[in-house]
Formats: sequence, C-alpha cells, structure tokens
Amino acid sequence: MNRDQIRGASRHLKGRAQTTLGGLSGDPGRQLRGAVNQVAGGAQYAYGRARDRAEDLAEDGRHLAHEARERADDLIEDGRHYAEEARRRVQTHGRRAVRYADTNRTPTLLAFVGVAFVLGWLARPSR
Repeated sequence: MNRDQIRGASRHLKGRAQTTLGGLSGDPGRQLRGAVNQVAGGAQYAYGRARDRAEDLAEDGRHLAHEARERADDLIEDGRHYAEEARRRVQTHGRRAVRYADTNRTPTLLAFVGVAFVLGWLARPSR
C-alpha cells in the first residue's frame, strides 16, 4: 500500500463523516464538501492502486527481461559449444578423408571421375 492509497482512503472516510454530519445537522455545505472529499479520496485511492499495479508490472517486466537475457546467454553458449563440436568433427572426418585418399589413390580417382560424369550427365540440357 502506498502513500496515495492511504491518503485517498482517509480522505474518503473523512468525506463520509462530513456527509453524515452534514445530513444530521442539516448543513448542505458540509454535505457537499463531504461528497467532494469522498469522490476525491476515491480517485486518489484508485490512482494509488493503479500506480502500485504499474510498479508491480514494471518489476515483472524487469524480471522477465532478466530471465530472457539469461536464457539467451545459455542458448548462445550452447550454440558455441555445438559449433565447436561440429568444427572438431569436420576436421577429424576431413583428415580421415585425406588419409583415405592418400592411401587409396586409384579408387578415389575413379570415384571422382564417376561423380563428375554423373553430374555432367545430369547437367546437360537433353538426356
């Protein structure tokens, strides 16, 4: 509860008391001032509640932004880990492929010729 809610509630109660006393004493001026204080107190109380709610929402927004930032940092770190793992695997498999090609030159050359022939045959305009 904030200051506006407390002041609004007290002003509203003061207005109710004034209205009641004005009615009992037959003083329309006091009744009118009481009604004005009631309305003004209610408005100030409502403003205080709205301000309180806005502060709560702002705090929730800050919390959600912090959570999103932490999750994004985690995702970025995971992405870096996966990229590093992929790079390591590509290097390992690339080295294996080069070693295989060095030790098996004839089959490798025949495979490249076969792939080049198939790609050339697929790329020609009429088959």
